[in-house]
Amino acid sequence: MLGLSDAADQPAGSYSLGMKQRLGIARAILCKPEFVILDEPTNGLDPAGMKQIRDLFRMLCTEYGMTLMISSHLLPEIESIADTVGVIHHGKMMKEISMKEIAETNTAYIELAVEDTKKSAYVLAEKMQLSNFKIVNDSGIRIYEQGVTTQKISRELMANDVEITSISQHTENLEDYFLKITSEVGKSC
Repeated sequence: MLGLSDAADQPAGSYSLGMKQRLGIARAILCKPEFVILDEPTNGLDPAGMKQIRDLFRMLCTEYGMTLMISSHLLPEIESIADTVGVIHHGKMMKEISMKEIAETNTAYIELAVEDTKKSAYVLAEKMQLSNFKIVNDSGIRIYEQGVTTQKISRELMANDVEITSISQHTENLEDYFLKITSEVGKSC
């Protein structure tokens, strides 16, 4: 399951870091426990090895009913396999939330870079009847309005002689969520 068959005759001390990680995972799941705690299980693995381990973890959960608790700083890795995450900050559990809840409360926004933010804000508010946006700097605007497209915004701004430098769609990922939760804690202390 972990691709160590070819190295079975080698002493474990001669294994690479990635092979040692695989060996540790193999030892942890050998007796098919209900609950496994893993600390940075993809450390030392190449991208193909990371994908193999992600697939293995999903299979262990679905086919063997194992619960895996994974500690990692590689948030994109966790985002791709976890169904529930806990945000720990300075050793304290700040929030436990399902990935589904994060996706549902995901703050999607359109980011504009324009030459004239005041004129752009006027067009967005008065011509397009948008209210959920904010000017973030001298040339930037974030639009949090649901259902409005980048095409519609750019068409309306151009029709009103607003020069657009860039326009892009963004969504929060697990890293954004983590930073938001941990920065809120810093503000309340």
